[in-house]
Amino acid sequence: MRTLTTLIMLLSFTCTFAQGWKPEVKENIPLDSIRLSDPAILADQKSSCYYMTGTGGLLWKRKDLARWSGPYAVSQTDPESWMGPRPMIWAAELHQYKGKYYYFATFTNRSVVIENVKGNVINRRASHILVSDKPDGPYVPMQDETYLPADLPTLDGTFWVDTDDKPYLIYCGEWLVNWNGTMEKIELKPDLSGSLGKRKIMFFAYDSPWSKEKDQYGRIIPNKVTDGPYLFKTQTGKLGMIWTSWVFNDYVQGVAYSESGTLDGPWVQEQEPITPPNFGHGMLFRSLEGKLLMSVHSHKDVNGHYVRIPHLFEVDDSGDKIVVKAEYHP
Repeated sequence: MRTLTTLIMLLSFTCTFAQGWKPEVKENIPLDSIRLSDPAILADQKSSCYYMTGTGGLLWKRKDLARWSGPYAVSQTDPESWMGPRPMIWAAELHQYKGKYYYFATFTNRSVVIENVKGNVINRRASHILVSDKPDGPYVPMQDETYLPADLPTLDGTFWVDTDDKPYLIYCGEWLVNWNGTMEKIELKPDLSGSLGKRKIMFFAYDSPWSKEKDQYGRIIPNKVTDGPYLFKTQTGKLGMIWTSWVFNDYVQGVAYSESGTLDGPWVQEQEPITPPNFGHGMLFRSLEGKLLMSVHSHKDVNGHYVRIPHLFEVDDSGDKIVVKAEYHP
Protein backbone atom coordinates (compact mmCIF):
# COMPACT_ATOMS: atom_id res chain seq x y z
CA MET A 1 0.00 0.00 0.00
CA ARG A 2 1.20 3.47 -0.87
CA THR A 3 1.62 5.56 2.30
CA LEU A 4 3.12 8.99 2.77
CA THR A 5 6.17 7.47 4.43
CA THR A 6 6.89 5.00 1.63
CA LEU A 7 6.37 7.69 -0.99
CA ILE A 8 8.96 9.92 0.63
CA MET A 9 11.40 7.00 0.89
CA LEU A 10 10.88 6.24 -2.80
CA LEU A 11 10.85 9.73 -4.21
CA SER A 12 12.77 12.18 -2.07
CA PHE A 13 16.19 11.33 -3.47
CA THR A 14 15.06 12.03 -7.05
CA CYS A 15 12.41 14.71 -6.69
CA THR A 16 14.25 17.75 -5.39
CA PHE A 17 17.17 19.67 -6.79
CA ALA A 18 18.62 23.15 -6.48
CA GLN A 19 17.61 25.65 -9.13
CA GLY A 20 20.32 25.69 -11.81
CA TRP A 21 21.61 22.19 -10.97
CA LYS A 22 22.54 20.16 -14.04
CA PRO A 23 22.68 16.35 -13.85
CA GLU A 24 25.31 14.34 -15.66
CA VAL A 25 23.95 13.55 -19.10
CA LYS A 26 24.66 10.11 -20.57
CA GLU A 27 24.05 8.75 -24.05
CA ASN A 28 22.56 5.50 -25.37
CA ILE A 29 20.85 4.47 -22.15
CA PRO A 30 18.64 1.37 -22.67
CA LEU A 31 15.05 1.95 -21.59
CA ASP A 32 15.18 -0.87 -19.05
CA SER A 33 18.28 0.67 -17.44
CA ILE A 34 16.42 3.85 -16.50
CA ARG A 35 14.89 4.05 -13.02
CA LEU A 36 11.79 6.19 -13.42
CA SER A 37 8.33 6.33 -11.84
CA ASP A 38 5.30 7.43 -13.86
CA PRO A 39 7.00 7.53 -17.29
CA ALA A 40 5.25 9.75 -19.84
CA ILE A 41 6.41 10.00 -23.46
CA LEU A 42 5.74 12.77 -25.95
CA ALA A 43 6.25 11.76 -29.59
CA ASP A 44 6.94 15.12 -31.19
CA GLN A 45 6.37 15.08 -34.94
CA LYS A 46 7.94 18.53 -35.42
CA SER A 47 11.34 17.47 -34.09
CA SER A 48 10.93 13.76 -34.99
CA CYS A 49 12.01 12.98 -31.45
CA TYR A 50 10.69 11.32 -28.28
CA TYR A 51 10.74 13.09 -24.93
CA MET A 52 10.24 11.10 -21.72
CA THR A 53 9.64 12.55 -18.29
CA GLY A 54 7.97 11.42 -15.07
CA THR A 55 8.66 11.70 -11.38
CA GLY A 56 11.79 13.67 -10.49
CA GLY A 57 11.57 16.72 -12.75
CA LEU A 58 14.04 15.35 -15.31
CA LEU A 59 13.78 14.53 -19.02
CA TRP A 60 15.22 11.96 -21.45
CA LYS A 61 15.12 12.32 -25.23
CA ARG A 62 15.93 10.26 -28.30
CA LYS A 63 15.07 9.71 -31.98
CA ASP A 64 14.03 6.13 -31.17
CA LEU A 65 12.45 4.39 -28.19
CA ALA A 66 15.19 1.87 -27.48
CA ARG A 67 18.02 4.04 -26.16
CA TRP A 68 17.90 7.46 -24.57
CA SER A 69 20.09 10.43 -23.68
CA GLY A 70 19.67 12.21 -20.38
CA PRO A 71 18.70 13.08 -17.81
CA TYR A 72 18.18 16.81 -18.39
CA ALA A 73 16.80 19.27 -15.83
CA VAL A 74 13.98 21.09 -17.64
CA SER A 75 11.58 22.53 -15.04
CA GLN A 76 12.12 25.97 -13.51
CA THR A 77 9.87 26.89 -10.59
CA ASP A 78 9.62 30.15 -8.65
CA PRO A 79 11.30 29.74 -5.23
CA GLU A 80 9.12 32.56 -3.88
CA SER A 81 5.91 30.76 -4.84
CA TRP A 82 3.92 28.33 -2.69
CA MET A 83 6.18 25.52 -3.96
CA GLY A 84 9.20 26.85 -2.10
CA PRO A 85 12.82 26.65 -3.29
CA ARG A 86 13.10 22.85 -3.72
CA PRO A 87 9.72 21.23 -4.42
CA MET A 88 9.33 17.51 -4.91
CA ILE A 89 8.15 16.82 -8.47
CA TRP A 90 5.93 13.84 -9.25
CA ALA A 91 4.35 12.38 -12.37
CA ALA A 92 5.28 15.01 -14.94
CA GLU A 93 3.72 14.84 -18.42
CA LEU A 94 4.40 16.83 -21.59
CA HIS A 95 1.54 18.03 -23.78
CA GLN A 96 1.63 20.02 -27.01
CA TYR A 97 -1.21 22.51 -27.40
CA LYS A 98 -1.69 25.45 -29.78
CA GLY A 99 1.96 25.81 -30.69
CA LYS A 100 3.41 25.54 -27.18
CA TYR A 101 4.52 22.71 -24.89
CA TYR A 102 3.13 22.26 -21.39
CA TYR A 103 4.57 20.50 -18.37
CA PHE A 104 1.83 19.04 -16.16
CA ALA A 105 3.26 17.89 -12.82
CA THR A 106 2.65 17.53 -9.10
CA PHE A 107 4.70 19.83 -6.87
CA THR A 108 5.09 19.30 -3.10
CA ASN A 109 6.42 21.80 -0.57
CA ARG A 110 7.51 19.70 2.39
CA SER A 111 8.00 22.75 4.60
CA VAL A 112 4.28 23.55 4.54
CA VAL A 113 1.80 21.28 6.37
CA ILE A 114 -1.86 21.40 5.37
CA GLU A 115 -3.13 19.02 8.06
CA ASN A 116 -2.52 15.77 9.90
CA VAL A 117 -4.93 12.90 9.20
CA LYS A 118 -4.70 9.53 10.94
CA GLY A 119 -1.05 10.09 11.75
CA ASN A 120 -0.08 11.18 8.22
CA VAL A 121 1.38 14.66 7.87
CA ILE A 122 -0.01 16.11 4.64
CA ASN A 123 2.19 18.70 2.97
CA ARG A 124 1.17 21.40 0.52
CA ARG A 125 0.87 19.49 -2.75
CA ALA A 126 -0.85 20.39 -6.00
CA SER A 127 -1.09 19.75 -9.71
CA HIS A 128 0.38 22.66 -11.65
CA ILE A 129 1.38 23.59 -15.23
CA LEU A 130 4.57 25.10 -16.67
CA VAL A 131 5.12 26.22 -20.28
CA SER A 132 7.85 26.24 -22.94
CA ASP A 133 8.27 27.03 -26.62
CA LYS A 134 10.29 23.81 -27.09
CA PRO A 135 9.61 20.19 -26.08
CA ASP A 136 12.90 19.95 -24.19
CA GLY A 137 12.25 23.13 -22.23
CA PRO A 138 13.04 24.98 -20.14
CA TYR A 139 9.52 24.93 -18.68
CA VAL A 140 8.67 28.04 -16.68
CA PRO A 141 5.71 29.35 -14.60
CA MET A 142 2.76 31.12 -16.18
CA GLN A 143 0.29 33.72 -14.92
CA ASP A 144 -1.51 32.08 -12.00
CA GLU A 145 0.43 30.93 -8.96
CA THR A 146 -2.22 28.33 -8.09
CA TYR A 147 -4.65 26.25 -10.14
CA LEU A 148 -6.40 24.47 -7.27
CA PRO A 149 -7.39 25.32 -3.67
CA ALA A 150 -4.44 25.70 -1.30
CA ASP A 151 -5.98 23.43 1.33
CA LEU A 152 -6.64 20.61 -1.14
CA PRO A 153 -3.77 18.15 -1.75
CA THR A 154 -3.96 17.09 -5.41
CA LEU A 155 -1.72 15.06 -7.70
CA ASP A 156 -1.11 13.46 -11.09
CA GLY A 157 -2.62 16.18 -13.25
CA THR A 158 -3.22 15.44 -16.92
CA PHE A 159 -4.80 17.25 -19.88
CA TRP A 160 -7.90 16.92 -22.03
CA VAL A 161 -9.87 19.08 -24.45
CA ASP A 162 -13.52 18.08 -24.13
CA THR A 163 -16.33 18.17 -26.69
CA ASP A 164 -17.04 21.80 -25.72
CA ASP A 165 -13.55 22.64 -27.12
CA LYS A 166 -12.48 23.83 -23.67
CA PRO A 167 -9.23 22.62 -22.05
CA TYR A 168 -9.37 20.83 -18.68
CA LEU A 169 -7.02 19.72 -15.94
CA ILE A 170 -7.89 16.21 -14.72
CA TYR A 171 -6.25 15.15 -11.46
CA CYS A 172 -6.54 13.05 -8.31
CA GLY A 173 -7.78 14.26 -4.94
CA GLU A 174 -5.37 12.78 -2.40
CA TRP A 175 -6.84 9.76 -0.59
CA LEU A 176 -4.93 10.65 2.57
CA VAL A 177 -7.50 13.35 3.33
CA ASN A 178 -10.77 11.41 3.26
CA TRP A 179 -9.54 7.82 2.65
CA ASN A 180 -11.60 7.58 -0.53
CA GLY A 181 -9.58 9.20 -3.31
CA THR A 182 -11.28 11.16 -6.06
CA MET A 183 -10.84 11.79 -9.77
CA GLU A 184 -11.64 15.43 -10.53
CA LYS A 185 -11.64 18.04 -13.28
CA ILE A 186 -11.38 21.80 -13.52
CA GLU A 187 -11.60 24.04 -16.59
CA LEU A 188 -8.43 25.82 -17.70
CA LYS A 189 -7.96 29.23 -19.25
CA PRO A 190 -7.59 29.11 -23.06
CA ASP A 191 -3.79 29.44 -22.78
CA LEU A 192 -3.65 27.04 -19.79
CA SER A 193 -2.17 29.83 -17.62
CA GLY A 194 -4.69 29.25 -14.82
CA SER A 195 -7.98 27.61 -13.93
CA LEU A 196 -11.59 28.78 -14.24
CA GLY A 197 -14.61 28.06 -12.07
CA LYS A 198 -14.92 25.26 -9.57
CA ARG A 199 -13.57 21.74 -9.53
CA LYS A 200 -15.93 18.81 -10.10
CA ILE A 201 -15.63 15.24 -8.88
CA MET A 202 -15.81 12.68 -11.69
CA PHE A 203 -15.70 9.51 -9.57
CA PHE A 204 -14.38 8.05 -6.32
CA ALA A 205 -11.87 5.30 -5.65
CA TYR A 206 -14.63 3.21 -4.08
CA ASP A 207 -16.48 3.16 -7.44
CA SER A 208 -13.97 0.65 -8.77
CA PRO A 209 -14.96 -3.04 -8.73
CA TRP A 210 -11.42 -4.24 -9.51
CA SER A 211 -9.30 -2.48 -6.87
CA LYS A 212 -9.34 -4.16 -3.47
CA GLU A 213 -7.78 -4.12 -0.03
CA LYS A 214 -8.46 -5.60 3.40
CA ASP A 215 -9.69 -3.49 6.29
CA GLN A 216 -8.58 -3.83 9.91
CA TYR A 217 -10.97 -6.76 10.37
CA GLY A 218 -9.71 -8.66 7.33
CA ARG A 219 -12.77 -7.87 5.24
CA ILE A 220 -12.26 -7.23 1.52
CA ILE A 221 -13.26 -3.67 0.60
CA PRO A 222 -12.61 -1.34 -2.36
CA ASN A 223 -9.18 0.25 -2.36
CA LYS A 224 -9.00 3.92 -1.40
CA VAL A 225 -6.29 5.08 -3.85
CA THR A 226 -6.81 6.99 -7.10
CA ASP A 227 -3.63 7.47 -9.10
CA GLY A 228 -2.35 8.37 -12.56
CA PRO A 229 -5.33 9.36 -14.77
CA TYR A 230 -4.88 9.56 -18.53
CA LEU A 231 -7.65 10.27 -21.07
CA PHE A 232 -8.03 8.75 -24.54
CA LYS A 233 -10.54 8.12 -27.32
CA THR A 234 -10.82 4.84 -29.19
CA GLN A 235 -11.06 4.77 -32.97
CA THR A 236 -14.82 4.40 -32.57
CA GLY A 237 -14.95 7.65 -30.56
CA LYS A 238 -15.40 6.13 -27.08
CA LEU A 239 -13.95 8.33 -24.32
CA GLY A 240 -12.00 6.44 -21.70
CA MET A 241 -9.65 6.98 -18.79
CA ILE A 242 -6.89 4.69 -17.58
CA TRP A 243 -6.00 5.03 -13.91
CA THR A 244 -4.13 3.09 -11.26
CA SER A 245 -4.84 1.65 -7.83
CA TRP A 246 -4.09 -1.57 -5.95
CA VAL A 247 -5.38 -5.13 -5.78
CA PHE A 248 -4.19 -6.02 -2.30
CA ASN A 249 -0.39 -5.74 -2.63
CA ASP A 250 -0.30 -5.50 -6.43
CA TYR A 251 -0.08 -2.14 -8.18
CA VAL A 252 -2.33 -2.35 -11.25
CA GLN A 253 -4.16 -0.25 -13.81
CA GLY A 254 -7.82 -0.20 -14.69
CA VAL A 255 -9.99 1.74 -17.09
CA ALA A 256 -13.30 3.59 -17.04
CA TYR A 257 -15.49 4.77 -19.92
CA SER A 258 -17.77 7.80 -20.14
CA GLU A 259 -21.34 6.97 -21.12
CA SER A 260 -21.94 10.53 -22.37
CA GLY A 261 -18.65 10.75 -24.27
CA THR A 262 -17.66 13.80 -22.21
CA LEU A 263 -15.76 14.43 -18.99
CA ASP A 264 -19.11 14.76 -17.20
CA GLY A 265 -19.66 11.02 -17.50
CA PRO A 266 -21.19 9.10 -15.87
CA TRP A 267 -18.03 7.00 -15.68
CA VAL A 268 -18.47 3.24 -15.78
CA GLN A 269 -15.60 1.19 -14.40
CA GLU A 270 -14.45 -2.01 -16.09
CA GLN A 271 -14.64 -5.13 -13.92
CA GLU A 272 -11.00 -6.21 -14.22
CA PRO A 273 -7.58 -4.50 -14.47
CA ILE A 274 -6.04 -4.12 -17.91
CA THR A 275 -2.35 -4.55 -17.03
CA PRO A 276 -0.46 -7.45 -15.48
CA PRO A 277 0.16 -7.21 -11.71
CA ASN A 278 2.64 -4.53 -10.67
CA PHE A 279 2.50 -2.46 -13.85
CA GLY A 280 0.78 0.90 -13.58
CA HIS A 281 0.58 4.69 -13.85
CA GLY A 282 0.29 4.51 -17.61
CA MET A 283 -0.27 6.88 -20.49
CA LEU A 284 -0.96 6.36 -24.18
CA PHE A 285 0.90 7.76 -27.17
CA ARG A 286 1.39 7.00 -30.84
CA SER A 287 4.92 6.33 -31.98
CA LEU A 288 6.36 8.44 -34.77
CA GLU A 289 5.40 5.53 -37.05
CA GLY A 290 1.79 5.50 -35.79
CA LYS A 291 1.85 2.51 -33.42
CA LEU A 292 -0.31 2.97 -30.30
CA LEU A 293 1.72 2.28 -27.17
CA MET A 294 1.23 2.48 -23.43
CA SER A 295 4.10 3.53 -21.20
CA VAL A 296 3.94 2.26 -17.62
CA HIS A 297 6.40 1.54 -14.85
CA SER A 298 6.95 -1.84 -13.28
CA HIS A 299 6.67 -1.87 -9.51
CA LYS A 300 8.82 -4.16 -7.38
CA ASP A 301 9.54 -4.13 -3.66
CA VAL A 302 13.19 -5.06 -3.07
CA ASN A 303 14.00 -5.28 0.64
CA GLY A 304 11.58 -2.51 1.48
CA HIS A 305 12.60 -0.23 -1.39
CA TYR A 306 10.50 0.28 -4.50
CA VAL A 307 12.20 -0.23 -7.87
CA ARG A 308 10.36 1.25 -10.83
CA ILE A 309 11.42 0.82 -14.47
CA PRO A 310 9.69 2.13 -17.65
CA HIS A 311 8.03 -0.44 -19.91
CA LEU A 312 6.02 -0.24 -23.13
CA PHE A 313 2.96 -2.27 -24.14
CA GLU A 314 1.18 -2.43 -27.49
CA VAL A 315 -2.47 -1.34 -27.38
CA ASP A 316 -5.38 -2.03 -29.72
CA ASP A 317 -7.97 0.77 -29.77
CA SER A 318 -9.91 -0.32 -32.87
CA GLY A 319 -13.07 -1.17 -30.89
CA ASP A 320 -15.11 0.57 -28.20
CA LYS A 321 -12.62 -0.56 -25.55
CA ILE A 322 -8.84 -0.65 -25.53
CA VAL A 323 -7.03 -3.97 -25.32
CA VAL A 324 -3.54 -4.08 -23.81
CA LYS A 325 -1.47 -6.60 -25.78
CA ALA A 326 2.09 -7.86 -25.49
CA GLU A 327 4.97 -5.90 -24.06
CA TYR A 328 6.71 -3.91 -26.78
CA HIS A 329 10.50 -4.09 -27.07
CA PRO A 330 11.80 -1.39 -29.43
